[in-house]
Amino acid sequence: MFLIGLELKSGASWQVRESMEELAELTTTAGGEVVGTGTQKLESPVAGTFIGTGKAAEFADYCRSQNVDTVVFDDELSPAQSRNLETAFGCKVLDRTALILDIFAQRARTREGKLQVELAQLKHLLPRLTRFWGHLSRQSGGIGMRGGEGESQLETDRRRVQERIERIISDLQDVRRHRATQRDGRQRQPWPSASIVGYTNAGKSTLLNALTGSHTLEEDKLFATLDPTTRRLRLPTNQNVYLTDTVGFIRKLPHGLVEAFKATLEEVAQADLLLHVADAGHPQAVEQIAAVNAVLAEIGAAGKPTIMVFNKIDRVEEGGQLAKLLEQYPGSVGISAKTGEGLVELAVPHGDSAVIARLHEVGQVLERDYNGKNARFKARLSPHFRPEFAAYIVRPGKVSAGARARKAAG
Repeated sequence: MFLIGLELKSGASWQVRESMEELAELTTTAGGEVVGTGTQKLESPVAGTFIGTGKAAEFADYCRSQNVDTVVFDDELSPAQSRNLETAFGCKVLDRTALILDIFAQRARTREGKLQVELAQLKHLLPRLTRFWGHLSRQSGGIGMRGGEGESQLETDRRRVQERIERIISDLQDVRRHRATQRDGRQRQPWPSASIVGYTNAGKSTLLNALTGSHTLEEDKLFATLDPTTRRLRLPTNQNVYLTDTVGFIRKLPHGLVEAFKATLEEVAQADLLLHVADAGHPQAVEQIAAVNAVLAEIGAAGKPTIMVFNKIDRVEEGGQLAKLLEQYPGSVGISAKTGEGLVELAVPHGDSAVIARLHEVGQVLERDYNGKNARFKARLSPHFRPEFAAYIVRPGKVSAGARARKAAG
C-alpha cells in the first residue's frame, strides 16, 4: 500500500508526520504492507483530486513501478475525489475512514459490534455507489420493477442499501433498549459506575484486567477492543463499582463511527466517573488526550469527574516526560497496568501515625494490615511522592535500610 497525506500550510509539519505514522500503523493493523509514503503541501485540498493533479501523476507513476494495488489517503475523500483518483492511479483508492472501517469489521465480535460497523460501512458506501455501478446500463422495466422505463442497477442497489441501513438502525434501537434495561438493573443496586476511556492502544483493557482480575482481550494493536466489557471492581473500602472498558478513540475518528457507536458510547456518557488512560511514553500524549476529550465532548461526556491515568510507566525513564505530565494534570497517577509498577508496599511503625495519615492523603491504599510490630500497606503512589516515603517502602523480600533502622530502634 502507498500512503498519501496532505500538509496544509496553516498547519504544523509534525502533526502530518505523526498522523502519517499512525496511518501506517492502521494499515499494518488492517493486514496491509506499506511500500511507500508521500505528502504534498497546499493551502487547501484540491476539489477534484484532493492533492494536485501533477503530484497525483507523480505518485501514480511510482505506484505502477512498485506494483502497488491500493493507495490510502490520510483524510476522508469525497465520492468524486475517490472516482477521479482511482482513474489517475489505476488501482483501489481508500481513505482513512474506509481503512478504519475495515479494521472495525475485522475486530467486531458481538452482534451489536457487527451491526454498528455494518451501519457505518453502509453509510460510507452509499454516496460512493456510482463508482461501482455507473458503467452498467439500465434494466428492463416490467412487473415488480420500479422506475418506469427501467431502473438502473445503481438505483436498485442504493435502495437496497438504504433499506438495510433502516433495518440496522431499528435493530440497534433494540440493542439500545436492552442495554438501557441492563443499566437500569445495575442502577437498582447502589453501586457507582466508571468507564475506562482513552486513545486506542493506551492499555485500557490491560487496566481493566489488572483492576478486576478479568481476562478480556489484550493486544498491542490499534482497536483491539470494540465491544464494551463491564466487570465488578471491589474497592479497599469494600464498596463495589461497575467498571466498563470501551472502544479506543483516535484523531480524525470519522463522525459516522461516533454516530454508529453511540449505543456503546452511552456507557461513557452515563458513567459517574471516567478513568482517562494515556500512554505515558508516547511523544504526543498531550495531543492524544486532547483528541479523546474532543470525542467525549461530541458524545456529551465532557466535564465528568475524571482521573487521568498515565499508563506504561515501565517503558519510560523516571522523571522526564512523565514528571511533566503528572505536574500538568494535577491529581493524575502513573502506573503500569501490565507490570503492576506504581504499586508499592510499605511497613510503617504504629507510632508514626502522621506518616500513615499522609499515606492515605496522597496515595491510594489498596491493602492494609495492622497486625505485627509494623502496619503494612499496599498503595498506589505517584512517583513524585515516593521519596517522602522511601524509608518505609518494602522491596520484594527486603525491607529498606531506613525501615530496618526504625525496626531495630523500635
